[in-house]
This record gives sequence, structure tokens and C-alpha cells, in this order.
Amino acid sequence: MAHILQTRTPMHFLNPNKDALVADFVGKPLNALRTPAFVVDRAVFAENCRKMHANARDWGATFRGHLKTHKTVEGTRLQLVSDIGRTSAVVVSTLMEAWGVVQGGLVADGTVKDILYGLPVGLNKLDDLSALHAEMTRYGGTVRILLDHLDQVKFLEEYERAQEHPKKWSVFIKMNGGLKRAGILPEPVSFKAFMRRVFASSVISVFGFYTHAGYSYGSTSLEEATSHLTGEVRLTNDAAAMAMEVLAESDNREVSNQPFVLSVGSTPTALSATAEAKLKMTSTLNGTLELHTGNYTMLDLQQLHTTLIGRPQISQKVLATVISYYPGRGSDGQDEAMCDAGAIAMSKDTGRIPGFGEVVGKSWKLGRISQEHGILVQVPPDPESGRTDPTLKIGDTVEIVGQHACLIAAAHPWYYIIDSDEGSDKVVDIWVPWKGW
Repeated sequence: MAHILQTRTPMHFLNPNKDALVADFVGKPLNALRTPAFVVDRAVFAENCRKMHANARDWGATFRGHLKTHKTVEGTRLQLVSDIGRTSAVVVSTLMEAWGVVQGGLVADGTVKDILYGLPVGLNKLDDLSALHAEMTRYGGTVRILLDHLDQVKFLEEYERAQEHPKKWSVFIKMNGGLKRAGILPEPVSFKAFMRRVFASSVISVFGFYTHAGYSYGSTSLEEATSHLTGEVRLTNDAAAMAMEVLAESDNREVSNQPFVLSVGSTPTALSATAEAKLKMTSTLNGTLELHTGNYTMLDLQQLHTTLIGRPQISQKVLATVISYYPGRGSDGQDEAMCDAGAIAMSKDTGRIPGFGEVVGKSWKLGRISQEHGILVQVPPDPESGRTDPTLKIGDTVEIVGQHACLIAAAHPWYYIIDSDEGSDKVVDIWVPWKGW
């Protein structure tokens, strides 16, 4: 039966404060935590970061860490600096993440010098981005944005005309490689017309071309992921080639002398970015390679299905408590149980591995979920996965690895940090993520 911690201050939960949380929880065993609880193994997280630095180095690319999965100061430091290498470039999915980087001291101390806002720029974000730009400039840093439509060029120009001191925005052109989420298609006639207009703008400096192979999450082999990686490079490289043709028509030497950055990556393709993969690239590059990715720090069942990682590389899990039990209620007379982690704690994302999560060390999975509770169902024992224990009883604390770490982490107000290198399951730190947009 799990021991439930009784002495805690309710305000810690209403208004998360790192110092108060550290004082309350550091040194506590995991089975003393209020559930559902999000737990991250710092040692595994750090090793994932180290390996990605090695991938970028061996593949011959610079690295840009995406902060959207963990959204923390502590995770950013691990993501950017290791004994293999370091980078000062990040991409964020929200402006709250960008301001979290600044207010967390990561710009002032030189850890972060380059922030890319990772959505096509919106008119309603320009005041905020301009303030961020001014703050980064104070420390010699840079803010970059994404473009994929000519109306964005138009409102950037209109916005800067209204400023006392107009500035030039550093931009990536977002390319659509088939995911149909964001980006401009590489159709030569329309793309060259787009680039002519962009290059003619006095408020834009083209830094490079950016794409994301989200479809690579369906990969089931290194060869397949490498093929997607090659496709990302081909797309951005072709875009750069067409841009260079447009520049050749112009006398604008200021932009034509600037080498483009070809920014590619998703977690599966970044995991496949190795020295061997580099040998398969036969085209001459029209720029320098940059690798970007974010989920790799935590990983999940979606990534496990790709076969590019193993279970020991997954650094996150959710603790839940078994609150009821239903003998024989499931299919084929198997048992079911209820836990206190539902859709909010685990997300409703699915994947190629059935269910919403796997129970670590048990032959159970999270089979159905409602808002605040989930139904655990028995599955046939699988010795290879380690899920071999069929026993479960009310009061047990179970560890669940879910489908999509990014959405799971986003639901939790703070993370309980353990460190397997220290040989203990006790809490060693608390990370409080940046919330909101």
C-alpha cells in the first residue's frame, strides 16, 4: 500500500513556487507524492541531450534545441550544454517560453543567444516579439521568425513603418514537405515569386529555410527515418537553390553574400542523423546544415514504436494511484482497475502501440481514459518489455509511460526530478515549466 504524504501546504499547489516545492519534496520517495505526478529522470534526460549533440557533430550540423517539450530553465541548460558540445540556439513554440528563457537568466548569462519563434509570425504577436527583440539585442542576441505567406511580409512592413526606429527581421522561410501543417510548397514558379517579394523587402533578412518532417513519427526503422531526413535536406536545399537563382537576377549583394541555413529535424530524423547518414547525402549543399528537435529529451511510446530508441532512453513517466479494482470485467474475463490519471494527466494522443500508456513492470496498460481517471486493463505478459507482473491492488502506485511526452508534460504544474545516476528514487529537484502562450 502506498504511503500518502500528509504534510503539505495547499498554496504550493495553487501557486507553484520552486523554492517552496523544493523544501517540501526534495528527499521524499516517489511513493510519498500526490498523484498524478510527472517524474523526470535527470540522468536519462541529460544523456539524451548528450547523444543529440553527438549526432549533430557527426552529421556535420549545428544544433538548435526545441524547448516545447520540457519548457524549463533546467532542461534548457541540459539541452544546450554537454561534454560533447554546446549551442546557444533554441526554437520555442510559445512566447511564454521565449520570455521564460529571458527571465530565467539564460540570455543574460550567454546560454541562449538565438531564439526562433517557431510558428509563422502573426500580426498579433509583433508587439511582443519586438519587445523580445529589444531585450535580446541588449545582450547581443537575436530573435528570428518564420514566414510562409506574403501577407506576413506586408504586415511586417506596415508595422515597421510605424516605428520610430525600424528594424530588419531575421527570418526562416518555412517549407511544407508534405505534412500540410505549415509552410510554403516548393513549386518553382510560385516559390520564386514569393522569394522575389521577400528579398525586395527592406525589413526582412533571409537567414535560411526550415522544415519539420512530422510524418517521420511513422518510421519503423533507421533506414526509413534516414530517408525522411534526406527528404528534409533535399527540400530545404532545393529551396535555397531556387532562392539563389532569384538572387542571381538581382544586384542585391547584401543578401546574396549571406550563406543560407538549412534547418531540418524531427525527433526520428534527428535520431537518424549520424555520420553514416551524412555519407548518403550526395547533393552539393546550398547552405549550412542545422538540426532542430525537442521530444528527444523525454521520449515516449510514439518514439518507441519507431524502433530508434529503447525503453531505457525514455526519461519521463506519470505516477498514478490505483483507486478501484474490477475482477473479470475486461475482455476474456481479465481484470480491470481504475487509476487517478486520466486524459488531463496523460493526454488523449494515441500511437501505433495500443492504448494511452504502458504500466512499467506490469502486464497492464492504460486502455481507456476520461478527464480525471483512467481504466487499466490487463495485457498478456511480455518479458521483452519488462511488463511481466499481473498483480495490482487498490492503493498501489503505478508508473505509466504515455504516448506523447510533449502534451503530457504540458498538463503538469511542475516535474518531480529523480536521478538514476545517484541510485535512488527520491526526489532531487523540482522543475517548474513555463505555462501559457
